[in-house]
Amino acid sequence: MSESIRSFIAFDIDSGAVLERIRDVQGLLVKTGADLKLVKPQNIHVTLRFLGNITPSMVEKVFDEMKKVQFTPFDIKICGVGAFPHLRYPRVLWAGITEGANQLRDIFNQLEPRLQSLGFKADPKGFSPHLTIARVKSGRNKLELAKFVNENLNYEFGIVRAECLRLKRSKLTPQGPIYSTLREFCPQK
Repeated sequence: MSESIRSFIAFDIDSGAVLERIRDVQGLLVKTGADLKLVKPQNIHVTLRFLGNITPSMVEKVFDEMKKVQFTPFDIKICGVGAFPHLRYPRVLWAGITEGANQLRDIFNQLEPRLQSLGFKADPKGFSPHLTIARVKSGRNKLELAKFVNENLNYEFGIVRAECLRLKRSKLTPQGPIYSTLREFCPQK
């Protein structure tokens, strides 16, 4: 039986300063007393498309399609804190993307039909540029959490450079997911 690889396509966040600001906000989120599972800083990224479980041969097919995407390196400004699906019933806490959001959408829109041609179903959620920073496990202290989010709608995390589109593996462990890069596409910088 062929190995199954849980995977997604993303841009990594590799700015120490931005990750430090995310850690600061995560620390403040914990102080709200909400029931959270924080995303480890080394796992913070901008997901363009979750693929689910794929075979090793599909890795190469996906990578071939990734290499057809046209973009030049661009800046992503990370700003603001919010929640999915909404603040009354938060499941995911995120850092928003202001500058660079249109370029990210363009890359998603180039990838989506290519992935569908490989047999992937259309992404039912579409694409909303963000970085997941925490998951909400229960409704504990939901009002304090909502207050914090409302007070940090314009929190500035900083700017990162999106240079390399990466096909990532997500290995689930009891301690949390471990991400590794399977393939990377870096158009001429």
